[in-house]
Amino acid sequence: MGEDYAGVLETAAMLRRMIEAIEKMPSASDFCNTYKKQFCCLSRQIKLFTPMLDELWDRRTSIPEEAIKTLVPFAGAIAAAGELLQFGKQGSKIYMVLARDRTLQRFKDVNIRLEHALDVISFNKLGITVEVREQVDLVHGQFKRAKDPVDGSDIDLYNDLSSIYKCIDSNTDSVILRRVVENLQLSNISNLTQESVALHELVVLTGGADPEESLERMSMLLKKMKDFVLTQNHEMENRPNPIIPVSKGSISPLTIPEDFRCPICLELMKDPVIVTTGQLSLASFFKSAQTYERRCIEKWLEDGHVTCPKTQQRLHSRSLTPNFVVRSLISHWVQANGLHRPFLPNKPASCYCLEEHENVTDLIFRLSSRKLEDQCSAAAELRLLAKMGSAYQRCIADAGAVPLLATLLSQSDPNTQEHAVAALLNLSIVEDNKELIISSGALPKIVHVLKNGSMEARQNAAATLFSLSSVDENKVLIGCASGAIPALVSLLSEGGEQGKKDAASALFNLCICNRNKSKAVRAGVVPALVNLLMEPGGLMIDMALTVLANVSSHPNGKAAILAAVSVSVLVELIRSKSSRNSENAASILLHLCVGEQQPICLAEAQECGAIPALQALAVIGTDRAKRKAVLLLEYMNIFRDQQMHALSQTKFHANSC
Repeated sequence: MGEDYAGVLETAAMLRRMIEAIEKMPSASDFCNTYKKQFCCLSRQIKLFTPMLDELWDRRTSIPEEAIKTLVPFAGAIAAAGELLQFGKQGSKIYMVLARDRTLQRFKDVNIRLEHALDVISFNKLGITVEVREQVDLVHGQFKRAKDPVDGSDIDLYNDLSSIYKCIDSNTDSVILRRVVENLQLSNISNLTQESVALHELVVLTGGADPEESLERMSMLLKKMKDFVLTQNHEMENRPNPIIPVSKGSISPLTIPEDFRCPICLELMKDPVIVTTGQLSLASFFKSAQTYERRCIEKWLEDGHVTCPKTQQRLHSRSLTPNFVVRSLISHWVQANGLHRPFLPNKPASCYCLEEHENVTDLIFRLSSRKLEDQCSAAAELRLLAKMGSAYQRCIADAGAVPLLATLLSQSDPNTQEHAVAALLNLSIVEDNKELIISSGALPKIVHVLKNGSMEARQNAAATLFSLSSVDENKVLIGCASGAIPALVSLLSEGGEQGKKDAASALFNLCICNRNKSKAVRAGVVPALVNLLMEPGGLMIDMALTVLANVSSHPNGKAAILAAVSVSVLVELIRSKSSRNSENAASILLHLCVGEQQPICLAEAQECGAIPALQALAVIGTDRAKRKAVLLLEYMNIFRDQQMHALSQTKFHANSC
């Protein structure tokens, strides 16, 4: 089943990537005035493909392989459109306007790519409904007719911004500057900070395609805008971090010294830290060191960058050293000018987006309490908080929750144990957290809960193992963990509906690894799965067949299946209305009909009426099911010919005598 299942997974993964890419695409309200018409139009057109992808998702196991191949260029075009739309939402507005030709060329390239991708799709073989096909054809026609007009407002903005850019060192007409700031929607510190981060990101994304001088001039242009906003925006006086006049009667606001500003956000630093580039030595430390606001550089590093945002030199390490000298100078400058600037405690960059959840640190502290009620309540709150998205999951893990939650898995209190394993399950959704959970030594404790916990805790432990086993290395580690596979098999027999599903899912993942198949067979997975096949209502038939098809490729698994289920049951399942179940049943039968037991299995299959069932599957089944059915029919034809030959030989010898 390995190759066939891999094909199903590849199809599902490609469709899921497209669906998720469209779900994440910005809406009209996310774009600024810059090229808003083009971005909104593209976003609206791409989202019209959702019904088609939803229909394909429902049919993902039965789409012909040749039709799937024609979707590959479309998947690439969707990804390219998503990148462009994300650039429209988060990219540098200054760059978008000044690099007008390049920006418009990106729209053209994406439009052409989508048009050509739609040209090659085999719609007739995909089996989508007429209504959805009409909608896709409508969008396809729009791509073919698309032009690339630039709004008059875009041209005016380009002219205004270019005039400032070309004379960056000269005084700028405040009327033009105000117009640019308003049109780019950079009239508050928050938007200016986002633009600054986007400009620094651009240095990495362009890979040096833009001259360093032009990016430097764009940064100077942004600083000019920020100084203008600080001077003109009287609402700044009401901010908790004001740059205000020295005295009440003063009309000139303070200018932040350049060395006190973070190069990324351009704001007065609260927690300055040092990063170093190149080969570190005492003589070169100060020359190679750059100072940033902690939260800004942590966010930069979290996004995967390995270079200094300002110099673009490779960082010597990811460690951050507090710059106490600059911090002291800023503190004295703040006090000397009568300003109030509280310095905040350090926290992980992933928590920066969770200002409303400052209690995370408190919850971590309560996890390490000696009071059981504190541990239980903290684990329960973290369990709920970790369900709110990947940013929360990263923040909680970065704050040090994983080892403490793992410790609570050994608690005898069932509620504490249940909340702790559920919290780890929610945290494990993030890929980096999977490695953290394994490295923290939590695996044996999760298995302990799987064996001895309450039914809900066992269910969550199985789901956690399923999540962790999506990483190939972890399949081996979990399989080697003492009692993990037998405990999953026990849950498969004893659990409720959800517990059985979680156990079956985890066992399927683990049994992709060949060495785990024999362990599962020894633990009794085959009889447990066969029992699920026979359950009234058939709620678990699809899961049971999927795991059995995986196990049947192993010699021990094949022997166990032959001992536990009759060939007639498999033949009946081949006749199933579910294409997935028919395919898996055929896959199991095919494995059984290879090897020493082949004559017995083929004879029994023939007696049970397998030939008509396989002939039907070879016509109406999925591509993979058709291949299995054809191969089985070939085996049966050969077997029948051998039988007839043997019969004729017997008659010949009888007549001779």
